[in-house]
Amino acid sequence: MTKTIFDIRDIMSMLAHRSPFLLVDKVIAYEKGRSLTAVKNVTYNEPFFAGHFPQVPTMPGVLILEAMAQSCGLLTAQDTGIRPETGVIFYFAGIDNARFKRVVVPGDQLLLQVTIDRVKRNLWRFKARATVDDELACEADIICAFKQPPKNPGAETTQ
Repeated sequence: MTKTIFDIRDIMSMLAHRSPFLLVDKVIAYEKGRSLTAVKNVTYNEPFFAGHFPQVPTMPGVLILEAMAQSCGLLTAQDTGIRPETGVIFYFAGIDNARFKRVVVPGDQLLLQVTIDRVKRNLWRFKARATVDDELACEADIICAFKQPPKNPGAETTQ
């Protein structure tokens, strides 16, 4: 059995996400300044399975990417010490070279492996992979950035 490095309480202290959008269950490996490996247990109780697809429940690819991005956020939060209560959010800023190789279904356990590729000021680039039983499900280059959220979202006006 793989040792848990960070449990769900630790994860909730590092990420602003909450149910039903928190897509990481635990962290099983962490190397400061380098990499992190997290786990997402995919269960039939996930709210998206009701509509994607009722006859053939399949985890949406965009949610696999989001789980990988949240893993990037955990690596960055642990490396920088920045937490949600600071008011700074680590936003998903871009994605390159995304490829889906395997369907993810209820009962699967996604292993989310992220590695820092580059850091330039507040922009972080990662190499990310999601596997199920050592079989590649998804891989992508993920870009994230630290930002202060707007004080009053949607209230800005243009002239």
